Amino acid sequence: MTDPAAAELLRLETAVTAIAANLVDLDDNPARKELDRSPLTGKTAAAWADATAALTELWDGYRLLTEVIARGQELRDLKRPSDADRARFRHEVLGESITLSTQVVPLAQRGLLGPGQVQTTCSPGRLLSAMEAAFGTAVGVATKAGAAWDRLLPAAAEAASALETVRRLTRAAGGSTATIDEADRRLGQFTATLAGDPLGVEERDLAAVRTLIQRADAERTSAGELREALTQRLADAHRLVAELVAATDEAGAAAEKAYDRFPPHEIVPVPPGDLRPDLAAIDALAAAGHWPLISARLSDWTRRARERLRTLREGAAHNAGLLAARNELRGRLDAYQAKALRRGQAENAQLSPLAAAAREALYVAPCDLTVARRAVNAYQDALTATLPKDGR
Repeated sequence: MTDPAAAELLRLETAVTAIAANLVDLDDNPARKELDRSPLTGKTAAAWADATAALTELWDGYRLLTEVIARGQELRDLKRPSDADRARFRHEVLGESITLSTQVVPLAQRGLLGPGQVQTTCSPGRLLSAMEAAFGTAVGVATKAGAAWDRLLPAAAEAASALETVRRLTRAAGGSTATIDEADRRLGQFTATLAGDPLGVEERDLAAVRTLIQRADAERTSAGELREALTQRLADAHRLVAELVAATDEAGAAAEKAYDRFPPHEIVPVPPGDLRPDLAAIDALAAAGHWPLISARLSDWTRRARERLRTLREGAAHNAGLLAARNELRGRLDAYQAKALRRGQAENAQLSPLAAAAREALYVAPCDLTVARRAVNAYQDALTATLPKDGR
């Protein structure tokens, strides 16, 4: 027996033992079993079809190797091998001793001297190299698919949990779920793709889902802050309503006091209108959770309410000022008449008509304050001119 052939047989014996163990481990691999069970699609379906063919070749090659090794061992262990036995041994171990396939040549394609069958053969060493490549193909698909499932399935489950948490909080806050629904749709697509095509799934699609979840959570937070701010503004608006009611009553009372006491064009009427129904409509939007619709409406209502409050207060102050001005003029007239009495000028022929004119202007209704002020000033000026300087 020649050393190269014996050494090669020993190598084949060692290799086939390792092949058997590795093939069993590959058969027991969870990812490989899942690939066989799952309805695959896309890149994974194509890759696993190639891997399945490679696995078939592996088992066929394992069978062929064990057969050639058995024949080689039988020839190696002969007690007295002949030259023919030695040649057969070398051929079995080193030569093209393995028939991979046999194909019938159609009659139309044969020559007169051509064979009816064509066989594809290889040496055990070449078969072993081909099996190593096939094993790498099968293992590569199984391990890559398993790694994708191991990494992305928990990540997708985590995203689904975060999505449901944000959905629950958003619904509790009465916010919009549009972004959440989009994230849910995309996550469903990603999960479905991952189940059937772990090699073709795009991890950036899951990243996009996470981004949508973060955006939805930010929108929820913003909505909560908006609701809190608008709730405070609504409370301020209701306090403003109370001020409007009080100011309306005050303006009405001031206008009523001035009514018939002064010319109509001098009196500021209470402006018509009631802003409470508009605020009630905004309250209804808040009760329905339509917070994004409230801000602009509430800003406009607040602006109109403050303008009305200012108008009411200015009107009330003006009308009250009419009475105050008339009373001040009456007080001045009384004071100057008292002064005239003390100075012995009560019956002064020049002063008496002026005093009477001033009193008539002040006590007639409606009272023209311009005329009354002019009359009081005329009486004051005349009295001052009549009295001696320095009170003498």
